[in-house]
Amino acid sequence: MNAPTGSQRQIRHTLYCVFILACFVIFICPLVGAQSSPAGAQQDPSSPSPAQAPVAPQSSAEVSTQDSSRAFQVHVNSIPIRVVVRDAHGRPVPNLRKEDFQVFQDRKLQVISHFSVETSAATLQKVSETESGGGPAESAAPAVAFVPPARFVALLFDDAHLSFGDLTQARNAAIHFLGQSLKPSDRVAVFTTSGQTQLDFTDDRDKLHDKLLRLQPRAVSAGDATGAGECPSINYYQADQMENKHDTIAISVAVEDALDCAFQGDTRQTNAAQAMAEAAASRILSMGDTQTEYSLRRLKEIVRRISALPGQRSLVLISPGFLTPTRETEVSDIIDGATRANVYISTLDARGLYTVDPIGDITRPMPTTSARVAGVHDLYRVNIEERQSDVLSDLADGTGGLAFRNGNDLDKGLRVIAGAPDVSYLLAITPENFKYDGRFHSLKVTLLTKEKFAVQARRGYYAPKHSESPADAAKQEIADAVFSQEEQRSIPVELHTQYYKIDASDAKLSVMTHVAIDHIHFEKAEGRNRNKLTVIAALFDRNGNYITGNQKVIQFQLLDSTLERLDRTGVTVKSSFDVKPGAYVVRLVVQDSNAALLSTRNGAVEIPY
Repeated sequence: MNAPTGSQRQIRHTLYCVFILACFVIFICPLVGAQSSPAGAQQDPSSPSPAQAPVAPQSSAEVSTQDSSRAFQVHVNSIPIRVVVRDAHGRPVPNLRKEDFQVFQDRKLQVISHFSVETSAATLQKVSETESGGGPAESAAPAVAFVPPARFVALLFDDAHLSFGDLTQARNAAIHFLGQSLKPSDRVAVFTTSGQTQLDFTDDRDKLHDKLLRLQPRAVSAGDATGAGECPSINYYQADQMENKHDTIAISVAVEDALDCAFQGDTRQTNAAQAMAEAAASRILSMGDTQTEYSLRRLKEIVRRISALPGQRSLVLISPGFLTPTRETEVSDIIDGATRANVYISTLDARGLYTVDPIGDITRPMPTTSARVAGVHDLYRVNIEERQSDVLSDLADGTGGLAFRNGNDLDKGLRVIAGAPDVSYLLAITPENFKYDGRFHSLKVTLLTKEKFAVQARRGYYAPKHSESPADAAKQEIADAVFSQEEQRSIPVELHTQYYKIDASDAKLSVMTHVAIDHIHFEKAEGRNRNKLTVIAALFDRNGNYITGNQKVIQFQLLDSTLERLDRTGVTVKSSFDVKPGAYVVRLVVQDSNAALLSTRNGAVEIPY
């Protein structure tokens, strides 16, 4: 809410606040208290701690506070699908409706159970101004001086797979991106697959630049999964064909290589050569699986980390790509989680414009082998280079991001893919007879419009092997509301912040939530008007990192006369935080249980040192 201006409006507002405070003291304070949480407390961001000790409801009490599970109407089997539609010039297409889309699963038309339009302009909206006060008098303070974070970009360098040359080129592109493309409201983090040389979200360009210069390739498994220079020479792709696909051609080629490099082509040693080939394939497959596991695990961890940020969230995976022969379900889970959390994953193929040299190069020479299998070796070298970029395309297509590949201008590529699309559409389907069997299901999204647009969407998903409980789904839904920046106004809610300095290093921050309950439906039972309000106030630092949160569940059992009175005055709830001087972002979430209405507000406050 914008701070009022003008002496006359200020006087009216002060009188109004005094009236509201009086009603609050008379009707609410005896039953609803406020208890502060320390700003540095480590709590689960998805489940803010209660703001006060629960009060057992009494038959005569009209308002009470208690711990309570939240009731949501959710479809635990819904499959989220983010769709980006582009015209012939590559520009996102706005103003499409639910009726313009069709979704097919396994070639069967599905009912679209959810549809929403998301725009970068709405996500990047400025944080609302709130009334702030300093000192015991709680007088109005000037507007906040800092720019609250609105866009978060995580740069994930796949240092487990990147060569030194590719990593250097990608690092230079990232340095140029920091210097040319960032705004004061942007926050950037540097993450790596290995977990080393990292920096969490910050607006300090010097720290980011220094961290980028320290990047280098880091092995996460003992050995090289390329198989270059070994006897027999088997790469990760061929090892997968041998061990997982039981491909007879791949096996015979490996045996032929072992005969040539270890036994000078002596066919009497075929059994020994086969044992060598099988051992080499098992070793290469294990090393490749370890590298893939590290990459996917880090990707999932960072998606979860970004999900706890209040704004537009993009993850840029900088990698040469990698194979996922036994990890398709994990990739599907990552796409699913990122889509639900509104995290856009874009990918940058750090190899640039590449070709496969059939005679090898100094770093990966062709193995000394017979002419009979040389052509098959070339085929495997081509296949692994092409197939390892599939995961980059799948991640980008499935989450609404962009994939940059087959181009040497990494500077331009990073600038293009680092942001979210101007317009995207979030669809969901709830398939009938859904089974938790881990099977793959194809997806296809089409348009009923006359124009020929390009549709970007995930091509399928793997069903989970166990169901999500309604309690977990409800917890996730409220967490999504807390860590989003979108403002919803189903219930009229006003957010005010006040602070006063205790001393030079400590301050008390109060978040006042005023709810107009005349817009809330109450159920009548046993002569009482019943409903329940959940009020959550969450506090973030200047870089969007979660600090702490208060939750109150207010149980209403109002007499008709009390309800009539509160319909005119509303209800005010206060949450308090012990903080240090600095800049903070406040996120407010209010939900009622009967109609499942949800309202969210954003605020910013700067407490001077």
